[in-house]
Amino acid sequence: MIPVTSFAGKTVAVFGLGGSGLASCHALKAGGAEVIAADDNAENVAKAAQAGFITADLRNVSWANFAALVLAPGVPLTHPVPHWSVLKAREAGCEVIGDIELFCRERRRHAPNAPFVAITGTNGKSTTTALIAHLTKVAGYDTQMGGNIGTAILSLEPPRMGRVHVIEMSSYQIDLTPSLDPSVGILLNVSEDHIDRHGTIEHYAAVKERLVAGVQDGGTAIVGVDDGFCRDIADRLDRAGKTVVRISVKNPLASGIHVEHGNIVRTAGGARSEIAALGGIGSLRGQHNAQNAACAAAAALAMGISRDVLQNGLRSFPGLAHRMEQVGRRGNVLFVNDSKGTNADATAHALSSFADIFWIAGGKPKAGGITSLTGFFPRIRKAYLIGEAAQEFSGTLGTVAHEISQTLDVAVEHAARDAEAAGLTDAVVLLSPACASFDQYRNFEIRGTKFRELVQALSGVKPVV
Repeated sequence: MIPVTSFAGKTVAVFGLGGSGLASCHALKAGGAEVIAADDNAENVAKAAQAGFITADLRNVSWANFAALVLAPGVPLTHPVPHWSVLKAREAGCEVIGDIELFCRERRRHAPNAPFVAITGTNGKSTTTALIAHLTKVAGYDTQMGGNIGTAILSLEPPRMGRVHVIEMSSYQIDLTPSLDPSVGILLNVSEDHIDRHGTIEHYAAVKERLVAGVQDGGTAIVGVDDGFCRDIADRLDRAGKTVVRISVKNPLASGIHVEHGNIVRTAGGARSEIAALGGIGSLRGQHNAQNAACAAAAALAMGISRDVLQNGLRSFPGLAHRMEQVGRRGNVLFVNDSKGTNADATAHALSSFADIFWIAGGKPKAGGITSLTGFFPRIRKAYLIGEAAQEFSGTLGTVAHEISQTLDVAVEHAARDAEAAGLTDAVVLLSPACASFDQYRNFEIRGTKFRELVQALSGVKPVV
């Protein structure tokens, strides 16, 4: 845990008592603050009370003595309307911040030069975060990974030299971190997402920009420049005097890092050098993972990690659970768990990575369905449709071979049978649902775990090595 000493002797309101909120309560208390905990969920309030915290309905207390409101990232700050607790805080002139802001203040107070890598982007941030954490571990760092990827940041060990914090950040978390100042900041990409929470894509992009704009003096901003928003952001950072490393997987760069024929290449001042090779690394298959790997490589180089260590780290990366996870192989059939593909854009990355696909898709549908994926349909040998979206997806697939399997167990059994019978050299049974899981599973992790269990229960399936 990281004790939050910056509010010692002061009273802090904490609203939103899920994982990060309760961790904030413990960290603030450990640092000497008095905590008043609140939530709209009575069960969460009860858990906080059982943990020994003072709880209250913040609508019925005086805000005069509150030094800050620590808000959970899932609670609306601005859109569609500010949460009532935010309005209360503003009326009282009380700052509204999140748990990563508390971390940043502690780092500045106690270890301002400790390495802190922050990662954001619309897509790919979890894989990039996990990959950077893996690379820094291989390089010998005491690596602390958390934030949006899982462990609440204040539950990690405190910053110090020799210890690196590798932190995934959503736009919600950035919004609550006004003094965000990583030593290495990474912005992978920007495309339309979370507009309900940010109002417009322009505001969403501006929030994302703050992560790289806040990079501390002497630090490095790494920006993927394959979309217009990020190209403009990189140019603004350059004009502001930041050290910027541009990343592209679509075009060679005069200065920066790009991916060319499966190799990560760095160019500067007319010189060109190959940093690492991605060929044969199954956990980093596909153009989207090439971008993730290039950004991770740029971060490693910014931290002084050698090319040999970088290459070894890339090759030993096991991948991220539920994101293009290779869960087993039977003969020439590879089974891939991409349960984290909860929308069409995410599933597009998976479909683009293979040629002969036995595709398991469906669940709770999202707006637009799979109409944007028609360009990948020639890669699909057969689709197996599950959940609420099955009928809708059947209509979109049209003449593409498919069946309505309804449930995941039936889909896995039939896809495995058909893939084996096809006699292909590199057949892939791919779970990439392009849907939320909530019709049949509580979350995508549970759905992906079930897929893994079903595959591993098939006779003859062996781990991928």
